[in-house]
Amino acid sequence: MTTLAAPLPVDTKDPVNAAILAVSEDRIQGFLHDPFGEISRLSGVDLPTVLERVRAMLKAGTIRRVRQTMLATNLARGALVAWVVPEDKLNAAFDYMFREDPFSGHVVIRSTDQKIAAARYRLWTTLKVPQGYSLQKHGELLAKQVGATVFKLLPAHKLFALGVGHVRRRGMEPGSKADVLAEVTNTDIVELSDLDWRVLVALKREFEPAEIVPDLWAARAAEAGVSFDDFVRVATSLNERKVIGRFSTFLEHVKPNAAGEQVTRYNALFHWAVPPGRELEAGREVGRFHIMTHAYWREAGPEFGNVNVMGVAHGTDKDLVLAHKKAIDEHLVAVGIPLSYTNVFWGGRSEIKPSEIAPQAYEAWCRRLDVDPATMRT
Repeated sequence: MTTLAAPLPVDTKDPVNAAILAVSEDRIQGFLHDPFGEISRLSGVDLPTVLERVRAMLKAGTIRRVRQTMLATNLARGALVAWVVPEDKLNAAFDYMFREDPFSGHVVIRSTDQKIAAARYRLWTTLKVPQGYSLQKHGELLAKQVGATVFKLLPAHKLFALGVGHVRRRGMEPGSKADVLAEVTNTDIVELSDLDWRVLVALKREFEPAEIVPDLWAARAAEAGVSFDDFVRVATSLNERKVIGRFSTFLEHVKPNAAGEQVTRYNALFHWAVPPGRELEAGREVGRFHIMTHAYWREAGPEFGNVNVMGVAHGTDKDLVLAHKKAIDEHLVAVGIPLSYTNVFWGGRSEIKPSEIAPQAYEAWCRRLDVDPATMRT
């Protein structure tokens, strides 16, 4: 009589899964020949088990996607976009941005506890358009499609934190921070050759469960139509040019996953207004706090209280998220950076997908909408 093996655990609290995810969410930076080998080394879990567990969690939906990320801010013009949409059209606009616009990434309906004019901006998205195309024109086209009455582009001038590691942030004490200031990442655009784009498009495509194997990049080299050695050479060059992000297993963190867990419940967009000229200093202070998954210098203007530093934090308890925010506020003041305004925009309904950045994909999308791509150029 054959005995069936017990199903593998797919929840994030399983000790083996937690050890893997604490590394694989956001600690594998850049392009590596063997990212799963590095996850094994850093987590202390043997490689066959790492591969087996990642496959199982991906199949179950605990892991939403596995992919090599790009530093898209260096590959395409991008912005956080705040939208004013009539309330009766809000959910339909959300659906359109998520399902129909490949260039909108994070799509979130937000609200704020403060009664301010900017509270009318309920829909927030991230937007990237390939090199040569206009963010403003793309926003205008989307506004017509969804019935938005106003939109505001908030491009990032500098980045100070970028890494979503929910599992390793569990139980983190408010005020936990690095001993040194956060590094500054520039948003300068890097131009790529046709060969670069071929490798990059294959490199960034999400992995299916069957593709989670030790020799990870061999099939992607074939997909790009280049030898393995050339694939590694070009990918290494892209990494050196700082257009490669991290290799990551992304969790389903807002909606309940296959194990019935909500990895996080609260998605908080923090706003700070610091004196003009001190954005870099303030951003590096904010970015050193371990709770921050994102931190940017963005200029929001008078309607948003002249906010110029923004960041995102997640948590399962609202009061604890606010305690993290309070610790950052107090630290900024303590180091001599006054705050003229601060606020939190809370995330409600949300979806996340990678923003498409390939020029060929943009041209094809325009044609599907019966729009001449040439009219969307800068």
